[in-house]
Amino acid sequence: MAECDVCGEEESMPYHCRHCGGTYCGDHRLPEAHDCPGLENWESTGPVFDSGFDDQVIGDDDGGGGVASKLGIDTGPGGTFSYFKGNVTYLFLLLMAVTFTLQLILEPILDPATWDAIFVFSPDNPLFVWTWLTSIFAHGSFLHILFNGIVIYFFGRLVEQYVGSRAFAILFIVSGILAGAGQILFQILGPGGAGVVGASGAALALMGVLTVLKPDLTVYLYFIIPLPIWVLTGGTVVISSLFIALGNPGAGNIAHVAHLIGVLIGLAYGYHVRDRVRLPSQYRFGGPGGPGGPGGPGGGGGPGRGRF
Repeated sequence: MAECDVCGEEESMPYHCRHCGGTYCGDHRLPEAHDCPGLENWESTGPVFDSGFDDQVIGDDDGGGGVASKLGIDTGPGGTFSYFKGNVTYLFLLLMAVTFTLQLILEPILDPATWDAIFVFSPDNPLFVWTWLTSIFAHGSFLHILFNGIVIYFFGRLVEQYVGSRAFAILFIVSGILAGAGQILFQILGPGGAGVVGASGAALALMGVLTVLKPDLTVYLYFIIPLPIWVLTGGTVVISSLFIALGNPGAGNIAHVAHLIGVLIGLAYGYHVRDRVRLPSQYRFGGPGGPGGPGGPGGGGGPGRGRF
């Protein structure tokens, strides 16, 4: 059950507005019925919302259009990229699965150095810029990708719904790159260590965003233990900080520096957008009658080769 943000009526099947993030009953589901801030995105020349992948709604005038339209990419209704709106979480999960499959196929074919050069963000080759991206979608084991996938599936859908597909995509990629780079830099300047793979930095950034926007959100750790999300986030920060302070940032084959950076990026972004989005008054992950819940970001490991 959820309450309508306008009239307070409890709804078993509420409507979630993708443009403002509110939760509404049938009477207030339309943007004009709940004074949706997203109405500001309507152009006077055409009743089409921004696709989320362009700077503005595509108009008929020659001077209009954003980056995508200038490149000749159709982001309007019916265009190829319009299908990604609201579905970037699933796109990233698909890329994770495809990348992991390629890892398994290529590992017995390629020598270890070549394989690492494709998938691993390594302190030995930090300027292999393609690995900044491929390492986010690559993973060290089936359990590694499973745990990260669960976290991204549940947290990602909610964050994308309330900040929009374009902002979500930027947050995911940037946090993943910076988390991996932070871990690599720490290892280069400090105790050394292996390369990193995995989306834990990005996944924890999503958790950080939700911690700010909805700190009382209930998360069922390992689908069993109910915890407010702020406890899970705080525990991650404390544990990662402790291992870093002890000079063992890769303890347990977990990239603790990457975890910490990911959480901090998410918290910062959450504070940046908290006055611009509205979340439903009731929402929980997992537990009886719920949709299931993530079992702890990173699972058995954060970004890294193997479970690192």
